[in-house]
Amino acid sequence: MAIDKRPHKEILNKPVVTKEGKKLGVVKDITFETRTGELIHIVIVSPTAYTNQLSLEKSQQGEILIPYNSIIAIGDFVVVSEEDLV
Repeated sequence: MAIDKRPHKEILNKPVVTKEGKKLGVVKDITFETRTGELIHIVIVSPTAYTNQLSLEKSQQGEILIPYNSIIAIGDFVVVSEEDLV
């Protein structure tokens, strides 16, 4: 099975939704481990009221961080598993 590689610019500004269809915000950036290149989080901006109710990790600047391992699919939207967020 070939790994689908995409430049990070392709997911910037995409809406982030749960697999149940609840909108969380918009992708602003990606954080990664500089030594290994391992992707750690996607940083979202414009969080919805629903997102603010969740106990999600925040950056030092107060931006919402979504664990990269919670991503299920990337297409027109970045789809995440809500179970993996909490």
